[in-house]
Amino acid sequence: MNEYIVSARKYRPATFDTVVGQRALTTTLLNAITTGKLAHAYLFCGPRGVGKTTCARIFAKTINCLNPRENGESCNECESCKAFEEQRSMNIHELDAASNNSVEDIRELIKQVQVPPQIGRYKVFIIDEVHMLSTQAFNAFLKTLEEPPSYVIFILATTEKHKILPTILSRCQVYDFARMTIQGTVDHLAYVAQKEGYEAEPEALNLIAQKADGGMRDALSIFDQMASFTGGHITYERTLENLNVLDVNYYFRLVDHFLKGEVEPCLLIYNEVVGKGFDGGNFIGGLASHLRNLLVGRDESTLPLLEVSESVRSRFQEQAKQCEPKFLYRAIKLCNDCDQGYRTSRNKRLQVEICLIQCAQLTQEDEPGAGRRPRKTLKPIFTHQAAHVAAGAQQQASTPSATPSARPAAVTVAAQPAAISTTQTPQLRTIKLNNIGPSLQSPSERRRLEEEERRRNLQAANTGNTPVTNAEMLNEKVTLKLWNEFCEKLTVKEIAIKQRMQLIIPKCTSATTFDIAVKNQMVYEEFSALSQRITGFYREKLHNPAINMNISVDEMEQVVKSYDKGEILNAMIAENPEVKNLINVLKLELV
Repeated sequence: MNEYIVSARKYRPATFDTVVGQRALTTTLLNAITTGKLAHAYLFCGPRGVGKTTCARIFAKTINCLNPRENGESCNECESCKAFEEQRSMNIHELDAASNNSVEDIRELIKQVQVPPQIGRYKVFIIDEVHMLSTQAFNAFLKTLEEPPSYVIFILATTEKHKILPTILSRCQVYDFARMTIQGTVDHLAYVAQKEGYEAEPEALNLIAQKADGGMRDALSIFDQMASFTGGHITYERTLENLNVLDVNYYFRLVDHFLKGEVEPCLLIYNEVVGKGFDGGNFIGGLASHLRNLLVGRDESTLPLLEVSESVRSRFQEQAKQCEPKFLYRAIKLCNDCDQGYRTSRNKRLQVEICLIQCAQLTQEDEPGAGRRPRKTLKPIFTHQAAHVAAGAQQQASTPSATPSARPAAVTVAAQPAAISTTQTPQLRTIKLNNIGPSLQSPSERRRLEEEERRRNLQAANTGNTPVTNAEMLNEKVTLKLWNEFCEKLTVKEIAIKQRMQLIIPKCTSATTFDIAVKNQMVYEEFSALSQRITGFYREKLHNPAINMNISVDEMEQVVKSYDKGEILNAMIAENPEVKNLINVLKLELV
């Protein structure tokens, strides 16, 4: 029985031509070898399983080949190539920086740099996962990396380029390896399946490529797993079962129900998905990706963005024709919001179900695919009572007119709203806004309106046209009492105006008028805006609509005098005579 070798090792590329998915980089390296323009240090960076270490080994073998081919590739027949294939070459050294990341390890490597190659032209040092080196090890490696011997080439490989010191990056030629495409991975898996004699469905290989997420090594590992599970007959259904991947048919069914505005089937489908052990976060992320695929599947120019098999692509195109862009935009937004809030939500299942309900309601009241939200309607208050009264009014209007004596007696219905007549324009109830806050009018317009209101109130009070019931009049005591009560009613946000009011003492000038004096024009405008609330409070407390408040600015000017030292001392002596005795005892002089 032959020793089993996993596909990731068995089918590892041996030449630049067999490297998958990195054509631009391999061409650049091959041209550099052909022309002899080799750098002393290279940095290969990119995701895991995309060929960084493989390309480094091919590069090291090719530059030491004794009989290179015309296209620059290695011959695989000379002593140097055979030593490399048999893993006994003394010209190629690999160092795992994840486990050898100390300063001592780098110093040992520097000692090996001093020994020239025995066979071949170059001595190549491949340092894998170089970002794991400590800062001290990087610093110890700087000088050797910048000026190595002419026969030494360093190839550094990493998956996390951002963790490498800038001083290291500046000394290397940087090559960024691309993530494997779905189609490229599928093609390579089909090649391996053909070599191994396996039967594999294209949909199953596509599913494996999607699960690998751009890593060829991961894809080959999953491929070996599926080959063992299925006995060499890799089908789509068995792959779904083994990899625990959600079938895309669930998403196609969900979108069909979305377009029909059917909520209940969507919840049942999600319950089926949860029953199979799938996580709600992965489910909603897959639904968002499905909607995205529908969006890019609407246009021929964006079809290459669909990294799926041909059969699935045709299904996306067919369903995309039924979806309007507005519907897809809003559905993707809902799924994205649900995905963001899923981790922090306490009731995760409810979070997903609400998203499904909202998606199903996007086209509920319009034709399927219209992409509009349901119309928002406000139900009327007292629906049953208003309908009953309106029906009674309509019945009375439909009966023929009778004599006054034949009319039935009026029936009084308590606590029910009156029906609105269809022949008369209903009168809207007006709301007086005097007491709800400051006016937004200009100060001059506000003062004019206040003066007119005072004039009308005085005239109405003097002529007796305004009926005043239980009205009370102002006096000094009542004016000050109500002033303090209004101050206490002010909120915390009005603490500034409250403090100003506490410093003002209102003066009663008549039975219906009181005056206040403020310090400046700014305070005058502030109290002018507040005057309607103050007078409204007085009128409500005294039941007297004739109450008015006059505001004036205090014209007294405070003269600020500048004092010299002698005047200050005299003022201190006048306030406290003992200061003069202290000056005499201590014999103090004013300077």
